[in-house]
Amino acid sequence: MAVMTGDHGEFAVLESMESVGLLTGGPWIYAVIAASVLLDVFLPVLPSGVLVITAATAAAGAATGQVSPHEVPDILALILCATTASVLGDLVAYRLAWRGGARLDRAIARSPRLTGAQERLGATLARGGGTLVVLARFAPAGRSVVSLGAGAAHRRARDFLPWSALAGLSWAAYSVALGYFGAQWLGTTWLATGVSVLALFAAGAGAAYVMRRQPEPAQAS
Repeated sequence: MAVMTGDHGEFAVLESMESVGLLTGGPWIYAVIAASVLLDVFLPVLPSGVLVITAATAAAGAATGQVSPHEVPDILALILCATTASVLGDLVAYRLAWRGGARLDRAIARSPRLTGAQERLGATLARGGGTLVVLARFAPAGRSVVSLGAGAAHRRARDFLPWSALAGLSWAAYSVALGYFGAQWLGTTWLATGVSVLALFAAGAGAAYVMRRQPEPAQAS
């Protein structure tokens, strides 16, 4: 028996891989990730990034033969699932804010953060760019601020949604890459997952810093 050989390190790795397989095995993981990513535009505390990274870490285990390929999700399917859910969540928030009426406008007016983000987003989209939308996808709660702000300001969907799709794809690909390549370098263990999650949080902090440093749009006289 493996436990009686004294090779406790190997047994611990196998046990860890089995636990990851139980968490990420089966097609239900796609539904869990999709629901988490879609809803975290309204509930930013949901661990959608952690779920994506954990699933990608398990996928790396299948690539190295530590876990059966039938027990873990496919990385391309993961990216597609997370991207689609991200865009759908942005669209739902955008449409709700669009129809929010005077009550939502008053709520935004009371928040300097929301007001400033709405103005910066409008100026960015008017210039034909959407870097703020992409940055906001990584920043804590930034996705919520931008999606709601775009809808409340009645920005055109054709100006906002393509950048939302790019933001969702960038975030999903980055998260999956962190989990997958982190596991390749550090081994398919919880250490790899933890380091990858820290890297995702670091990217979020960097995005938030860049967003705060963007100049406010000039006020009309």
